[in-house]
Amino acid sequence: MGTIHGLHHYAYRCRDAEETRHFYEDLLGLPLVMTMKLDVVPSTGEFCPYVHIFFEMADGSCIGFFDLGDNTKPLPSPNTPLWVNHLALKMKSVDDVLAAKARLEAAGVEVLGITDHGFVQSIYFFDPNGIRLELTAESSTPEEMVRFKAEAHGLLASWTQEKAARTKQPARA
Repeated sequence: MGTIHGLHHYAYRCRDAEETRHFYEDLLGLPLVMTMKLDVVPSTGEFCPYVHIFFEMADGSCIGFFDLGDNTKPLPSPNTPLWVNHLALKMKSVDDVLAAKARLEAAGVEVLGITDHGFVQSIYFFDPNGIRLELTAESSTPEEMVRFKAEAHGLLASWTQEKAARTKQPARA
């Protein structure tokens, strides 16, 4: 298998493409770089008129949305707390995150945070489609990041053992 080089795009459903464009382009500053208007899904051949829009981030990756033409928001997962599924977008600095918070609040968006996670500092809010977003900036030193990476497998193994004991299920190797 070849090397995965990065994220091309992550796609969500949206209620209204123009409402979504306004939020991501005008408020968050992500330029609209592609719009595809199709009647047939290329991968499945299914008839389903839609528009697929893409917003580009500074690294060239995108976030995409499908407007299926029925003014319906995506539904949250019924077995998952709302705080779990979210899209975290990286900013250059904590000052940039704070400036984004002020801009969002001035536009009437409810923002949670700033939250210090020990390695990043973040704010959280919902887009017009009910999708939870996080704007985050690293706040750790390079040495701390090396330590976090070195500890990652051991901490995951510890969690796996604790979970197995709590659920009375055998731990996966």
